Amino acid sequence: MIIIAGTLDFADGAGRDAAVAASAELQQATRDDEPGCVAYCMAADPCVTTRIQVYEAWTDQPSLAAHFEHENYTGMRTLLHGFDMTGSDAKKYRVDLVEPVYDETRTARADFFTEEE
Repeated sequence: MIIIAGTLDFADGAGRDAAVAASAELQQATRDDEPGCVAYCMAADPCVTTRIQVYEAWTDQPSLAAHFEHENYTGMRTLLHGFDMTGSDAKKYRVDLVEPVYDETRTARADFFTEEE
């Protein structure tokens, strides 16, 4: 699993909100049309009025590589360049183990408590 987490910063909140609204169709298309896409969300940051939080999850490297060649990706880049962005930061993370946050007693756990199959 590969997680992408990042931020996109805009000159003002109105531009940020317009970018979120304008990108909804491409976000949905990425979720619906691209194999290996587990999650794809660009949403307004509730604490920073000029920021979008970016969150993506991909099953594997080939899926992410295909995304970077897909028209949804190139369309999103083109769309976002039409707004007054002031900065961006994105990182990718390899994930080797995934399990629930809550155990069978509904207790939040920071440790990894299940066995790998």
